[in-house]
Amino acid sequence: MNIKDVNAAMSKTDLYNRELSWLAFNRRVLEEAANPDNPLLERGKFLSICGTNLDEFFMVRVGSLAHAVAMGDKKKDPSGMTPQQQLDAIFPAVEAQVARQYELLNEEYLPALEEAGIYLLSRNQLNGEQREWLSHYFDSQVQPLLTPRAIDDKRPFPLLSAKRLHIALLLPPADRSGALRMALIPVPSSLPRVTMLPMGKGTARGVLIEEVISLFAHRLFGRAKPVAVLPFRITRNADFIYNDSDADALIVEMRKNLKKRKWGRVLRLEAPTGGDTQLLSRLKKYLDVSEQGVFQVPGPLNLDFFMKQLADLPGFDGLRFPPFTPRLDERFRQQGSIFRAIRGGDILLNHPYDSFDPVVRFLSEAADDPNVMAIKQTLYRVSGKSPLVSALGRAAQNGKQVTVLIEVRARFDEENNINWCLELEKAGCHVFYGVPKLKTHSKITLVVRREATGLRRYVHLATGNYNDVTARLYTDMGLFTCDEAIGRDAGNFFNVVTGYGESTEMEKLVAAPTHLRREVKRLIQRERDHALAGLPARITAKINALVDPKIIHQLYKAADAGVEIDLIVRGICCLKTGGRPNLRVRSIVGRFLEHTRAFVFENGGEQEVYLSSADWMPRNLDKRVELMFPVEDPVLQRRIVASLQDELKDNLKAWNMKKSGRYVRAKREEPLFNSQEARVLGPAEIAAPVE
Repeated sequence: MNIKDVNAAMSKTDLYNRELSWLAFNRRVLEEAANPDNPLLERGKFLSICGTNLDEFFMVRVGSLAHAVAMGDKKKDPSGMTPQQQLDAIFPAVEAQVARQYELLNEEYLPALEEAGIYLLSRNQLNGEQREWLSHYFDSQVQPLLTPRAIDDKRPFPLLSAKRLHIALLLPPADRSGALRMALIPVPSSLPRVTMLPMGKGTARGVLIEEVISLFAHRLFGRAKPVAVLPFRITRNADFIYNDSDADALIVEMRKNLKKRKWGRVLRLEAPTGGDTQLLSRLKKYLDVSEQGVFQVPGPLNLDFFMKQLADLPGFDGLRFPPFTPRLDERFRQQGSIFRAIRGGDILLNHPYDSFDPVVRFLSEAADDPNVMAIKQTLYRVSGKSPLVSALGRAAQNGKQVTVLIEVRARFDEENNINWCLELEKAGCHVFYGVPKLKTHSKITLVVRREATGLRRYVHLATGNYNDVTARLYTDMGLFTCDEAIGRDAGNFFNVVTGYGESTEMEKLVAAPTHLRREVKRLIQRERDHALAGLPARITAKINALVDPKIIHQLYKAADAGVEIDLIVRGICCLKTGGRPNLRVRSIVGRFLEHTRAFVFENGGEQEVYLSSADWMPRNLDKRVELMFPVEDPVLQRRIVASLQDELKDNLKAWNMKKSGRYVRAKREEPLFNSQEARVLGPAEIAAPVE
């Protein structure tokens, strides 16, 4: 099925395919590499992000579809496409996206770097002095780490790691009557991807490590000078079905799953354009990769070095976003405990514009406060050196009752989370690995403190992970509160997820998978009823992904009834605006990754505002433990509404969905407005007095 046939098939349904929608989102990410509004070294980051996004897309989404095809699954998705039809559409779309990625790299980005004095040199561009310097570098720093591997009848092709660079070589025959021999060299991941040269034209000069190895590879094989050299990289299927019904065996099951990823089926083989055809043919055979899974690119493989190394080159501060210091609410600056500040009224944090430090302080003070009796927290993705986890361990050692639910099934964070589980258990925490058959994706912390009036519950709820690193890169919102009803709900929530308590409807918090779908349906239906009754009716929703067919069809009905609907959907959006002028979709791609889930329902003029950990996807609503929570303070409500309104008027980083489902950049009209930069430069919030 060609792309025209796919588009024709999809036009007969009222939902857009999720995989093609995701690829459209990744194209928006890629186009930021061409956006002159972004400083030069920041543009390189988007080239990197586009590539790493595609890695995960192949490992998970393409892997899942390939498995379905192998099992003979012909079930159609909500957009009307079978697994095979989706794969047939995905590969040409990826091919076109990769072609655009390297077009930007070669025709725009690398020339712009050279104008700025940064040169990425191939081995053919090196002068004698540079070759001599690299020769010494290879002998002293590189060669001791290399382990060439011969491939022949007695030494079979090895199991290769995914996403790691390798170099394939053809060597001369051992004798005149023999055939060309093959060898492999794994590129050491411990070496910098770009070797920086101390001499030459420009301010900074670098050579990719695979170029250095290829240049001097002959020194590894005695007198046998390689006939051909070909860097390559593979992506494997990392999507596996595992048994998560037994909580006691979950750690063992996940460790088995991690091992399986090492030998998952090869879905993609990347190699440079113009490489030796015999080498490429042998690799395709040994790796058993399909013809459509072979991607030859006119440039370096794996462009993540732009983000991991070149973006931080010293001496080029003018080519990066100016650094900024996150704001700190005045209530946190005043003397006294953080609990006193929270008692003064609910506090909203809008990261990364507001500092994440109060969240760390919340846990740290709770760990050391003699009046704190218990701490309970859910963790999904945490940093490698998390101060939050350290505080939890210290709290347990200080004799407090510490309960932590760490989701060990958080994809690609499994190993990190398993290690944290073991460390917290050693510290004396009560650790739960997750709820059987459900991923726990909610973000909630409960601190129980003994005070003069009795026990008081302090709660932190958030839209994003308890991760001090990503809190500087992702936009998310969090709420500190000691509201009694929310405190009771939080206690009930933890009783359910850590025990055998039956889930009941809570006073203010709304949990998935038991009640969230029903509540979202009710809120949308209420707006529809108001519109039919002639009352003010509007929905403004900001989410990462909109996939759920039932929610989408409810939005269609609400729009048809006259509800004004603005959807700010960063990534996948299976909804089609069609001919509905009052149903609008936009996506914002900028300096920070938009991750907040926020919802405003007009409610006939009595606005209700919610934040949530959940996107509107079947997995979030039906297969995960999620939370949605109200923001009831009028001042905080206005902050959230103003934030969403800023994003609706953004005309520098926003893309609008057209009737066809295609996205186009928002029209640049005066005044030009970038919602993210406006928040970076905006004044600190005026704090309410502390009682």
